[in-house]
Amino acid sequence: MPAPALAPDSVGVVTPRRQFFEGPLPLASGAQLSGYELVYETYGELDASRSNAVLVCHALNASHHVAGLHEGDAGSVGWWDNMVGPGKPLDTRRFFVIGVNNLGSCFGSTGPMSINPATGLRYGPDFPVITVEDWVHAQARLADVLGIERFAAVMGGSLGGMQALAWSILYPARVAHCIAVASTPKLSAQNIAFNEVARRAIITDPEFHGGRFYDHGVVPRRGLQVARMIGHITYLSDDVMAERFGRMRRGRAEGDGYDFGFEVEFEIESYLRYQGEKFSTYFDANTYLLITRALDYFDPAAVHGGDLAAALAPASAQFLIASFTTDWRFSPARSREIVQALLANRRAVTYAEIDAPHGHDAFLLDDPQYHALLRSYFERVAATLA
Repeated sequence: MPAPALAPDSVGVVTPRRQFFEGPLPLASGAQLSGYELVYETYGELDASRSNAVLVCHALNASHHVAGLHEGDAGSVGWWDNMVGPGKPLDTRRFFVIGVNNLGSCFGSTGPMSINPATGLRYGPDFPVITVEDWVHAQARLADVLGIERFAAVMGGSLGGMQALAWSILYPARVAHCIAVASTPKLSAQNIAFNEVARRAIITDPEFHGGRFYDHGVVPRRGLQVARMIGHITYLSDDVMAERFGRMRRGRAEGDGYDFGFEVEFEIESYLRYQGEKFSTYFDANTYLLITRALDYFDPAAVHGGDLAAALAPASAQFLIASFTTDWRFSPARSREIVQALLANRRAVTYAEIDAPHGHDAFLLDDPQYHALLRSYFERVAATLA
């Protein structure tokens, strides 16, 4: 079958790259990785002064594949392809964009599915707990290899936004602009609770085998499916669910009787099961545990007695903080906390609260107001490049 024609605003066919690091990476837990690999992709060209690089940090179930297509796979469109490309808000005619797969992931970087050199077996549950800060330190090492001393911007949505904030604190001299979209300075108790229910669904699946399911040739699919269903509910707004599904039932007209059973009857049930089943075919259960725990642990203000302004005091970047009115997972109030802490430090910050109906997932979608905001901001960034 011939390859599909590429749109003029696509970065085109991309090939992932790999970088192995021999030196140990100390982790926040006290453990360390003695050797590890990061998978990444790049789009656009690094300019002569190496000043136009933008790091894009990914959220829970995404990866390094931010934009474009993988060769031979027409369905492999990058998760933020509507944001990154020639003529798009993050314009690859101006910027050199990097997407890195985080440690602990199941998409190529060293993680639970990788071979532990100490045992010759897969890490499985022996893979050390990872934090947002650990990811940032690993990304900084990759930037060193690529010869990038300072990013024009570090950006991300949701968990990616947490990484962008951590970059501004841990490596202030290496970040000119920090862009955090639909993010939060820490999880609420409710968000930690959602993560715990999802983890318990996985851990209590009979096929989990204490995280060593690889050795048994099985996958804890039921647990992964339930975990994804729980998460997916939190990514959508009630308005979007009502508009798309309402109380529609499969193959039934309004007013028809009920089945009085527990199989799929409502369209929303069918949709959630489909999402869960699809997720269970490509995502690793141990990775899910690791990444949700990294979400739980992120709280840069904790070592400052809960003072977020003190936590952000080292940051010297200019900031764009954006939230969505219907995002109840990481509500606008959480973004405003970040803004207030930055203003307390007299940092330059732009804040936008975008009226969009889509809930938390809005940061991935084609909202005109949202994309216009990012386009305008990156035009400002481009104007400052050396």
